[in-house]
Amino acid sequence: MQIDHCINFLLTKAQLNVLQFFKYKLRDYNVTPVQYAILACLWQQDGQSPSQIAQRLQIDNSTITGVLDRIEQKGLLKRTPVPCDRRALNVVLTEEGAALRKPLERIIEEANAEVLKDFTEEEQKTLKTMLVKLGKGDFINKK
Repeated sequence: MQIDHCINFLLTKAQLNVLQFFKYKLRDYNVTPVQYAILACLWQQDGQSPSQIAQRLQIDNSTITGVLDRIEQKGLLKRTPVPCDRRALNVVLTEEGAALRKPLERIIEEANAEVLKDFTEEEQKTLKTMLVKLGKGDFINKK
């Protein structure tokens, strides 16, 4: 099979292009796409544990700690002890992190529209449906 017919190559190339575009769009706020995703999780439900965020975003627990460290250093979130279990931590937004919601959501909406501008509404819907199906990974461990 030629490389440009391999689904892995095609998806990786597309994902890298989209990732670079989103990095570019978020640069003025000094936030990466994965940092945006973590903030978005907290905008939906503040006070989650690191493992809850990692599970939602399908990030390794070992990776989430470093990303949270970097966001915390920027003053956008903080980790606080859980009152009933001081060994456990919850991640909460700071005022600065909460204030980024509207501008970053606007940037992401505009970036999504730009990435998908050459697709009809029906093609956009179909693409998203297909990506969700692939994201479920139903093909893994099937022989």
